[in-house]
Amino acid sequence: MTSIVINQTVPDFTAQATSDKTIQLSDYVGKNIVLYFYPKDNTPGCTQEGQAFKAHFSEFTDLNCVIFGVSRDSIRVHEGFKCKQEFPFELISDNEEQLCQLFDVIKMKNMYGKQVRGIERSTFLINSEGILVYEWRKVKVTNHVTEVLKQLQHLGTQI
Repeated sequence: MTSIVINQTVPDFTAQATSDKTIQLSDYVGKNIVLYFYPKDNTPGCTQEGQAFKAHFSEFTDLNCVIFGVSRDSIRVHEGFKCKQEFPFELISDNEEQLCQLFDVIKMKNMYGKQVRGIERSTFLINSEGILVYEWRKVKVTNHVTEVLKQLQHLGTQI
């Protein structure tokens, strides 16, 4: 599977998510989608990022946008994380790394002096027609969600 690039239609995919949902991209035609990839549930940076999306959730929904968090954690772990943090959006379990490969977010990272494979914190904005219109890679959590929101607002003015 090759990774997608800006201004390319995102191939339809199906993924398991929290709330016993199966997410199929084609079910969201007509809506903007934010897919944010993060390394691991219940870690400080990932919790902070999720909380930032939660804090701005109504602004995203007002702009006809759905949010999905994606990591390699299991549905069971996701359910606990979502419940504990009271996230109003679903978390996708990508333990087979299909979405990670499609969006090319698995990278070699240094952790405690060792090279490990892991998710590079990244966010992707897919427009209502299913086209990847913006991406953020090597995301720093601080102010990231407001940057995504600004880009989504800008997208709305281009219609």
